[in-house]
Amino acid sequence: MFFTGTDSYIATAALQQAVNAAVVLEKPLLIKGEPGTGKTLLAEELAKSLNTDLLQWHIKSTTKAQQGLYEYDAVSRLRDSQLGDPRVHDIANYIKQGKLWQAFTADKRPVLLIDEIDKADIEFPNDLLLELDKMEFHVYETGQQVKAQVRPIVIITSNNEKELPDAFLRRCFFHYIDFPSQQEMAQIIAVHYPDITQKLVKEALEVFFKLRDVPGLKKKPSTSELLDWLKLLMADDISPDTLRDKTHQGGLMPLFGALLKNEQDVSLVEKLAFMARR
Repeated sequence: MFFTGTDSYIATAALQQAVNAAVVLEKPLLIKGEPGTGKTLLAEELAKSLNTDLLQWHIKSTTKAQQGLYEYDAVSRLRDSQLGDPRVHDIANYIKQGKLWQAFTADKRPVLLIDEIDKADIEFPNDLLLELDKMEFHVYETGQQVKAQVRPIVIITSNNEKELPDAFLRRCFFHYIDFPSQQEMAQIIAVHYPDITQKLVKEALEVFFKLRDVPGLKKKPSTSELLDWLKLLMADDISPDTLRDKTHQGGLMPLFGALLKNEQDVSLVEKLAFMARR
């Protein structure tokens, strides 16, 4: 199996190499990069290209590692016992399988996405060390040992909000998705909007990359936000000439709300445009 990207996902040679290396080594692939650079989409497109199932475990600040294995619903069992439900005699009725359990017991080798692992508590990655390394775990309530017959392809994403433990990093193959160059971005746009005019793409990319280079910008616009902006430009039939007009809305680009997401950045761009006009 060799991943080369898909018709709807442009993967650089380095990213292709990282995915294929992780598959060969049977190690989780840890993907980092700016938000909006396609980390989560990679897992979706990889599963699509392999014609296999995608299991998604989206991590929150309150997520515990145990939830990825299984959860025992003791409250429901107590309630059923009070109601005289015969299901209470089999504790397995109250064991809810987590995403790792589902991945380990899948009939066909699935892709397991552990999305934004850095959102969880600092101990969260350490709590999954053994399970991701050995691909097995013990269910204490039933005495069952769950072991993967075929190791799933594990994609783990991080936005670098916090450092991950060294012991966890040693068990992963790492890749950082660099922000696309103008040429790569043009290829991405062509995949999503094949009918867009090249003149609009050229002017939009110039505005977009100049905006990303503005010093002091609190949040740089991402790939997904550029695609949203282009969609709006086409829907409103905004001409490329309008994008070149520095006096438009006080120096702000049309439909700037797709690219600028806080008032500080809007004010900064307006201030810089005003100084440039002087």
